[in-house]
Amino acid sequence: MRVVVGGGTGFVGTALTQLLRSRGHEVTHVSRRAGKDRISWEQLSQSGLPQCDAVVNLAGENVLNPFRRWGDAFCGEVIRSRVETTKTLAKAIADAEQPPHAWVVVTGVGYYRPSPTAEYTEDSPGGDFDFFSRLVSSWEAAALIPGSPTRGVVVRSGVVLGQGGGAISQMIWPFRLGLGGPVGSGLQPFPWIHIRDLAGIVCHALETEGLRGVFNGVSPSSPATSNGTFARELAAALGRPALLPMPAWAVRAIFGAERAVMLLEGQKVVPKHTLESGYSFIFPDLPGALKDIVS
Repeated sequence: MRVVVGGGTGFVGTALTQLLRSRGHEVTHVSRRAGKDRISWEQLSQSGLPQCDAVVNLAGENVLNPFRRWGDAFCGEVIRSRVETTKTLAKAIADAEQPPHAWVVVTGVGYYRPSPTAEYTEDSPGGDFDFFSRLVSSWEAAALIPGSPTRGVVVRSGVVLGQGGGAISQMIWPFRLGLGGPVGSGLQPFPWIHIRDLAGIVCHALETEGLRGVFNGVSPSSPATSNGTFARELAAALGRPALLPMPAWAVRAIFGAERAVMLLEGQKVVPKHTLESGYSFIFPDLPGALKDIVS
């Protein structure tokens, strides 16, 4: 299978590319600059989609970049990096003489309203209560191609855990030094997924004819995981204590009130359709996932 991947050089894109190539698929990235096995976004807009069997979009500015102040300029980048890249790929698919068979976009569980008790499946409502939920709605709407023969798949991802990037890379050193702990109260749900499973779900969606619609990219044990549980398990995997919580006021000071919600609140998300589709999780439980990551 020939697969075009937007954002393919990032944290998740690198893992997906390795998996696809290990399974015998050819991968072409879309990124800022052209190169070997890579075309630029400008080339895509001007010349259209190279002949391929499937397209994936993983592009998106890191929302929780602590070095970027949360304001109109950064908000605009966050939106454009997701919505505009998705629109560009969707238009290229719609305009293609031989459209690909599959089109997968990875969005986020921020679609669902944070709650300490409610459990959400792919059929649950959401998408219209704050900046991040509306972002996911716009992002997913940009992926729609009315009347297209290409089957569309949306994977709503939780917090992605893996070596060398994502959430773990930002918190591993305080925990290694015995200075880690829960964020805020620690009671908020923590929807998570191992990077190999997120890549696996996308690959499963590409390779399984007939799969279409929304799939939650979270671990099956994710609904039972709180931020405090995650902190304790990460500390245990490292053989360290988890005694120093990060107070809510500090989170708000670093990230701004709107972004802080992503860390201080959470959702219990169930991968109902994902499991029903036949996907088998490599890391269904948190201790096993963290042991793999920190080993």
